[in-house]
Amino acid sequence: MSPLRPDAWSRIFLPFALGYYLSYLLRTVNAVISPDLTRDLALSAADLGLLTSAYFLTFGMAQVPLGIALDRYGPRRVEGGLLLLTALGATAFALGDSLGGLGVARGLIGLGVSACLMAGLKGFAMWYPPERQSSMTGFLMAAGALGALTASAPLEAMLPWLGWRGVFWIIAVAAVGIAAFLFLSLPHDAPHASRDTIPEAFRSVGRIFRSPAFLRFAASATFFTGGFMALQSLWAVPWLMNVNGLSRGAAAGYLLVLNLGMLGGQLGIGFLGTRLARRGVKPLNMMQVGYSGMLLVQASILLNWAPPGLAWFLLGVLSAVNSQAYLATAAHFPQAVFGRVSTAINLMAFVGAFGVQWGLGVLLDVLRGAGWSPPGALGAAFAALIALQAASLVPLLSAARRPLQRAA
Repeated sequence: MSPLRPDAWSRIFLPFALGYYLSYLLRTVNAVISPDLTRDLALSAADLGLLTSAYFLTFGMAQVPLGIALDRYGPRRVEGGLLLLTALGATAFALGDSLGGLGVARGLIGLGVSACLMAGLKGFAMWYPPERQSSMTGFLMAAGALGALTASAPLEAMLPWLGWRGVFWIIAVAAVGIAAFLFLSLPHDAPHASRDTIPEAFRSVGRIFRSPAFLRFAASATFFTGGFMALQSLWAVPWLMNVNGLSRGAAAGYLLVLNLGMLGGQLGIGFLGTRLARRGVKPLNMMQVGYSGMLLVQASILLNWAPPGLAWFLLGVLSAVNSQAYLATAAHFPQAVFGRVSTAINLMAFVGAFGVQWGLGVLLDVLRGAGWSPPGALGAAFAALIALQAASLVPLLSAARRPLQRAA
């Protein structure tokens, strides 16, 4: 591992943080602009879910080749190049006038930002010591939370002046600027490149997906991380408007509360992660506690046991443990395949986000067609998600009793 430079925060952390900020803003922006998209394009709930989840589909499809590329070419070239695709996708979205055109643009955006988190984690593994991994991951995820905050009440306040098309023109320019910053700022990463051939790299990915260490974390990544992203990036606002009876502006305010909670949780991990690691608290332990808490908080939202503002804030705080899944899974594999392991677990998260986001839309259309009220249909769909999350927590709780061996 190369020694840290005195200017590592500005030269290494900041460009990764800006990239992930933009990525998370783009992930969640449709939650606020969804009423405008629905009105302008006459979308059904399933159409809206499919359009929004196109981001998750292409993002997820990119993860396996992305992991190989990060291990082989390094984060500087991979993320910098892909962010130029983000600019192209944002431009196409700003110009789009049909469901198909916007879906293609949204897919390009998902592909373009697919490296923003994984490249940062790979860079931290290359240039930061192991005991700082949880903290740096927490700080990086906090940058994403700031992106989500921007895509809530602040964005809703700007829409009357900019419109959703104007927002995407600004995003296109920002993506080009961040790509240039990455190319110019990050250290040279060629010395860290994997020497595996492409066939060897793909065979190693197959071994990762078959390993017990990976399988133990796969379901929780799908339904906790993916499920939270589906709520945050789309379905939280319809829930607040239809179940709690809020206006779009008020619902965007609660989305801001959710994202403030996530920011607070990530900053907490950032400031305390190194200290906790030195005291023997592992990423898996954070996940076990955080996911148990998420189930309780979501049950309180479903059953209206707590004030909505408090419940959504706590859900955001506890969701911060999602970031620890990458470190917890990678701990069972050699560092040389860190990119492949982290992108494999990220693939499961985005498969979950795509499946939950679209699946909830399909289920809502079916239930409404059967005569269910919007609040009743949303409640049934949310309950189904909570049940899947509870089942996926079981392997993580059993991990404490049957520790996994390090994979080859």
